[in-house]
Amino acid sequence: MSDSNCGERPIADRVGGERFTGHGSEWNNAKLSAEDARTATSWVEAKVDKRSMLTNKDRVEDVRDVMWQLEKDGEILVHRVEEQHKPRMVKTLFGWDKKIPTTQLWHHKSCGQCGNIPGYPASLLWLMNRMDIKYLDETDQTSCTAWNYHGSGIGNVESLAAVFLRNFHQAYVSGKAQGLDDGHFYPLVHCGTSFGNYKEIRMFLLQSAELRERVTKILGKLGRLVDGKLLIPEEIVHYSEWLHVMRSDIRAMREIDVDHIRATIHPACHVYKMIPEDAIYDDNILEGNRVAVSTGLIQEMGAQVIDYSTWYDCCGFGFRHIISEREFTRSFAIDRKIKVAVEEANADVMIGHDTGCITTLDKNQWIGQAVGKDVSLPVVADCQFAALACGADPYKIVQLHWHASAFEGLLGKMGIDWEKRKAEFEAYLEEVKAGRGENLYDPRLRITSGPGFQKIAPPAE
Repeated sequence: MSDSNCGERPIADRVGGERFTGHGSEWNNAKLSAEDARTATSWVEAKVDKRSMLTNKDRVEDVRDVMWQLEKDGEILVHRVEEQHKPRMVKTLFGWDKKIPTTQLWHHKSCGQCGNIPGYPASLLWLMNRMDIKYLDETDQTSCTAWNYHGSGIGNVESLAAVFLRNFHQAYVSGKAQGLDDGHFYPLVHCGTSFGNYKEIRMFLLQSAELRERVTKILGKLGRLVDGKLLIPEEIVHYSEWLHVMRSDIRAMREIDVDHIRATIHPACHVYKMIPEDAIYDDNILEGNRVAVSTGLIQEMGAQVIDYSTWYDCCGFGFRHIISEREFTRSFAIDRKIKVAVEEANADVMIGHDTGCITTLDKNQWIGQAVGKDVSLPVVADCQFAALACGADPYKIVQLHWHASAFEGLLGKMGIDWEKRKAEFEAYLEEVKAGRGENLYDPRLRITSGPGFQKIAPPAE
């Protein structure tokens, strides 16, 4: 990133005559020629393509081994994925087994999805409704606070650990209000940032007796211990992993032929680069050289997954520089991701599986167009694309009108009459204004342990 490209900053951004951006004085123009710049980045295609960067190292410790020993020693209690959750097994980067629960799920929502991309969680819940998956979408949860930690540096590991354990304890006890046993529901994390953060924090907790001691005092004051012990989840599960193990079931619901759709995949850094030993790989998906989630689902739905040279690159969000060097984020998203996918892959859509990535790649395109970089590509989450292929309403459920990138061309190529659907949606909005809106699910599922819960009667025999 060239410092000279960022433009002159106001005096308020300077301290002692030096620019203050949050990156430090080393953020300087390297002044590389085009050839040298290419040489500096060519290792990505040469090395990472075969995932050697992640596997050519000393064997990484499986934190679950530590977890079992701490539980045996009476220090913690493990929230297990049990048979009642109907788990399906997958292999991670190092060939380890990982259990993915498929039902009785506690949705750990994403602040960014709910605020910026509401069709993201709605599409996932719609798919689960079609498959009769049991779940809770209760309100008694908080943000993971990881953006604060990664973006500003204000947070700390102790606070992150307390939030992590508090939320996962709530998932553990959330069935009580319905007369269900502890552990009935298992948490499913929607956001890639939360997913990566929670895995890292779990590792810190298992490795540090001091951190466990300090956080135990906090959780004790909150009433969030189980028999005086910290509750640690056996598996931390991302929604894209659930989609991955359920992909054949979802394919069975497909109503729209998407075989002619050219899709590119953007794998999220927090999903597979952070604690990479926990990421799912499958030798039958891109020969096992890339993380399997999203790619496996989109291929299963029948679309063509097209490779492109900058698949490994970050979306440009990066937490810190979205705040301090926003033009870097914007130019990176357009030049390194969207432009390449359009020109190299001739893509119809870019598929992602993380809140920040979808937001960055989707909502920065209009800025590129404003400065003459007229590239456009629909950017949607894997669950949104799958829901569309299964017949979900593009406005009411998938809610593509919240997206900044143009999506009408994609819908047209999928054979969806978007003009008709838009007119129907506008008529539906009048029904909503009149108080006759619809619910995606029984609204009592939003309140479990909190005040006002109404017990849901079991279905009639």
